[in-house]
Amino acid sequence: MDLGENVTAVHGPNGSGKTNLTEALYFAFTSRSFRTTDRRDLVPFGGNLARVRVGVTDDDVTHEFMCSYGREEGSRSFLDGAPASREDSSPFRPAITVFSPDRLEIVKGPPAVRRSHLDAFVAARWPSRSGLRSEFGRSLAQRNALLSAVAEGSSSPGQLDTWDLQLATIGAKLASARQEAVSELTPAYRKATLDLGLEGENDLIYRASAGVEASSIAAGLGERRDTDIAARRTTWGPHHDELRLEHDGRQLRRFGSQGQQRLGLLSLMFAERLALVGAGRPVPLMVLDDVMSELDSSRRERLVELLGTGGQSLITAAEGSLIPDSPAVTRVSMLELLDAASRKGSDDPKADG
Repeated sequence: MDLGENVTAVHGPNGSGKTNLTEALYFAFTSRSFRTTDRRDLVPFGGNLARVRVGVTDDDVTHEFMCSYGREEGSRSFLDGAPASREDSSPFRPAITVFSPDRLEIVKGPPAVRRSHLDAFVAARWPSRSGLRSEFGRSLAQRNALLSAVAEGSSSPGQLDTWDLQLATIGAKLASARQEAVSELTPAYRKATLDLGLEGENDLIYRASAGVEASSIAAGLGERRDTDIAARRTTWGPHHDELRLEHDGRQLRRFGSQGQQRLGLLSLMFAERLALVGAGRPVPLMVLDDVMSELDSSRRERLVELLGTGGQSLITAAEGSLIPDSPAVTRVSMLELLDAASRKGSDDPKADG
């Protein structure tokens, strides 16, 4: 299928494959799913391979991305027919952001989910910082392993000095990047909540539990060393930071309704788009699965209006009547898509699904 220039709205009954379509698009660019951490779930029942191919045209230059996962061969990614890592394809790959009912975990789930989402934005906003999260994770794992060794008596506590300094140094960089990202996102988030009709005072707040200075983080790790040895893990640091979405001074995750939480997540997505565009980054592709079901008609209209202001987006709905009429919207029937794919497969047995 071809996406329209602005908003492509795919409608069809439940179970017709709309989420499969959005997941496939996300998989093509990221080599993972937004729905599950187990790539084996992407493989069709009775099959051995999941494969998606997407063409992207920008300034009359077209690149083809293909991603596959096989039960035996694992994940493979290609750019223009040649094997390519995420780093190799990054300059040509559009950023993609997803809304789905499962993604409401970003709003109402544990802090780790929001930290992960914020770190993904940091990587999109500043590609040179894309390795901060994984680098911190490696340092944290190594310090935790040493804590266990010290607790068992096979290593001395003094060996932790080097790892405290290393963890503090990379942790400060990560916390600073998160803080800078939230400072940049907050004005855009407030504007998006107004545009989408999330009434009241809305805010993004980043709580750096250990601060953003390497010296203070290192000092804190030293003060808590005995506690960490007893627990055999690092009990304090940037891996305990929190991103809070607040509505009228209260946490949206605890006190917001389902509809308000949806608007909060959508507002965060639009804030990220505004921040990326304002920084000269490419407009991200927005994918919104089952986004209309719990929004009233006025908010559905506002959503489509915002989506039509720039870039491409793909939205799905169970019923076409849930999608407001707009010149920016290209409507596509999921059943007609499936019928066309079936006929193509009948005409050409070797055709890709």
